[in-house]
Amino acid sequence: MPSFDVVSEIDMQEVRNAVDQASREINNRFDFKGTDSSIDLNDKEQVITIESASDDRLSALRQVLEEKLVKRSVSLKAVDYQDVEAASGGRARQRINLKAGISSDMAKKINTRIKEMKLKGIQSSTQGDQVRVTGKKRDALQEVIAALKEADLDLPLQFNNFRD
Repeated sequence: MPSFDVVSEIDMQEVRNAVDQASREINNRFDFKGTDSSIDLNDKEQVITIESASDDRLSALRQVLEEKLVKRSVSLKAVDYQDVEAASGGRARQRINLKAGISSDMAKKINTRIKEMKLKGIQSSTQGDQVRVTGKKRDALQEVIAALKEADLDLPLQFNNFRD
């Protein structure tokens, strides 16, 4: 019976590359000279910390980071911005959490979305941080993939392990 898995993953190597590229760019750009701006990635916690001299430089730093992430094919849906906080010396700091994996609430939303389609012979089940979708016909599974891509969910979804 054909099946596939719905997952939400982040390629941390691409995130690391994007952070390195953004860091190099802010070191070379004239508008960041003297602001002592920085971008740091904590791999274990999957958190990016950006820091700059003021809020407007922080937003410019955020824009540079987003450009590099998009160029590296990392979805901006995986990025969760926290509140801007004041750092020492009148500086501004912001933590950016990276969202990976499907939570149980999001899995329920995905399952109900699939059930609302009322396609014959399609079943979905949650397995850890992924959702397995099985069906009798390959075309019905492809309809599910298309519908989930169009759905406005707050996660980047990938469709892995498609089997006939």
